[in-house]
Amino acid sequence: MKKLILVLLLLSGLTHGVFAQEPDTLKLDFKEYLSIVKKYHPLVKQASLIVEEGNFKLMKARGAFDPKLEADLTEKDYKSTEYYNLLGAAFKIPTYYGLELNAKYEQNSGKYLNQQNLVPEEGLFSAGVSLDVTNGIFLSERMAALKQAKIYREQSAMKKDLMSAEILYDASKAYFEWFAAHQELLLYQEFLRNAEFRLKSVKISFKLGDKPAVDTLEANIAYNNREIGLQQAELDYLKASLKLSNYLWAENDIPLEITSLVKPNENLFEEVNEMWLENEITASENILQNPKIRYLEYNVAINDVEKRLRANKLLPNINLSYNFLTEQPQDWQRLNTEDYKFGFKFSLPLFMRKERGDLQLAKLELESSNYELISARQEIQNKLRSLQMEINSFRNQGFKIKGLVADYGKLVTAEQRKFELGDSSLFLVNSRENSFVSAKLKEISVIVKYLKSQAELQKVTANF
Repeated sequence: MKKLILVLLLLSGLTHGVFAQEPDTLKLDFKEYLSIVKKYHPLVKQASLIVEEGNFKLMKARGAFDPKLEADLTEKDYKSTEYYNLLGAAFKIPTYYGLELNAKYEQNSGKYLNQQNLVPEEGLFSAGVSLDVTNGIFLSERMAALKQAKIYREQSAMKKDLMSAEILYDASKAYFEWFAAHQELLLYQEFLRNAEFRLKSVKISFKLGDKPAVDTLEANIAYNNREIGLQQAELDYLKASLKLSNYLWAENDIPLEITSLVKPNENLFEEVNEMWLENEITASENILQNPKIRYLEYNVAINDVEKRLRANKLLPNINLSYNFLTEQPQDWQRLNTEDYKFGFKFSLPLFMRKERGDLQLAKLELESSNYELISARQEIQNKLRSLQMEINSFRNQGFKIKGLVADYGKLVTAEQRKFELGDSSLFLVNSRENSFVSAKLKEISVIVKYLKSQAELQKVTANF
């Protein structure tokens, strides 16, 4: 891999023309090309960040359960009089089910200190618990956030696969079009040489009196047509090479450029079959494991947690707290249970319009994601069947047209031989050759359609 990338880097700095004829060329196999795209393309790297985002969102959600240190100091001095000095410090440990453990220390002083803030001279220690009954035991904001973050982390892996598959599908199409342009270029180069040879031969025969002048005109027309066809093929190949270069990158985000020294695999049909045949057979066997389906299932799960949270908001808010008080924290076994601080808080909106509205919106969102999932299952199942039928059809067409191309080639050879013996005309030779070129171009087109259908199947299953 590193050797190939190094060679490509060197090639990108060369000043050879795109169509310069070089004695040595480098074959870029499709499998090797895809591995370069997977490893170095910026958008594939960007897709990988989705997984990291999922991990960081989970870390953030877990942070709601981190232990916490608190300190609060408030004092007032006026005209040399200490009105009050309030010092409080606390250590809190939240737990998953809404129970919070805490330890506190208070030391307050001052001439105008509020009576409820009076504590012993050495300060007052307390330890206890607080419990959010309805929003803690059943489902709270932070519990829901943690559940959703865990689901999102799993979903992010599916999203990364889907994004990468989209990029690799586009990259595959670019390679297939480059392959087709190269095949057409070779075809027109070969038949331009044939047309040039016939033009020279006819001119010689005309000078010797063996051929009429009209044959030189027809040979010249055929040559010019082939030359125009070659120029268009060169332009198409140049454009296809530049498009392919969009997907070729090296380390440190260095873009690479395809030059005339780099050629596609001539046996691309066989290479793709070997790579993807197994997935073609098994693609529709387990539709439930399809990445798009699983991604949407995670959406449903996230919305279900949100709906449960909104439903829990309809319950009244009940908060309980209980703290033991002591002046000697090092002697907890002698803790006096009669010294304590207890709290109870109750609240309930009378009409609950906000809570009921939030719940109905959450239900709609959940229902919408369910409908999307049901639709996607059917759509993907039908898409997979359609692609498999399309692949089989193009494969069969490819085999048949390959035989037609061979037959047309035999006709061209036979007509050319008859022309050399004086039993045929240049018009018939050109006609046979035109039919052969049309058949060959159709064969290339069918092969590329087959390859693109295979690539689309890999995209739908995210199996590149």
